[in-house]
Amino acid sequence: MLIKRILSSSISSSYGFSSLSTSSNLLKSGSILKQARTFSDADIIEYSKLTHDANPLHFDAECAKNAGFSDRLVPGMLVASLFPRIIAAHFPGAVYVSQTLHFKLPVYIGDEIIAEVQASSIRQMKNKHIAKLSTKCFKCDGPLVIDGEATAILPSLVMEPTHLASTSS
Repeated sequence: MLIKRILSSSISSSYGFSSLSTSSNLLKSGSILKQARTFSDADIIEYSKLTHDANPLHFDAECAKNAGFSDRLVPGMLVASLFPRIIAAHFPGAVYVSQTLHFKLPVYIGDEIIAEVQASSIRQMKNKHIAKLSTKCFKCDGPLVIDGEATAILPSLVMEPTHLASTSS
């Protein structure tokens, strides 16, 4: 209850969800789930407090420019945290088993990011499902910023509706 309240109050204005390529509310190979997110300065501060990541590339514009970037960076792992968020939002009780990540381009504070999780294969194991997923993040204007793969154990293939999710075919 507390977790739902915290998530609802803190993300309802900064996250957007959509489900694509699904003719029903069942996950199948090829199904795509997306989420849009714009990271703010406050997000970077909260992430730093939680992880103790005090890398000056995230806080000092001059340091970031000296390292060859045009401005301060959003931590790559913060951006990648969109993937398990998408899975958890649609499949409560899912266990995120593994994730590979390839950071292709920097993400700057204020960039709108579209995270995409696509089911590449699903197999049943007893009363659960093991889903292999392609995971990608794009800047809203197109460039790929993170590419990877994940595996999750899902309690069901039924995608749970949330007040943040909208389904389209």
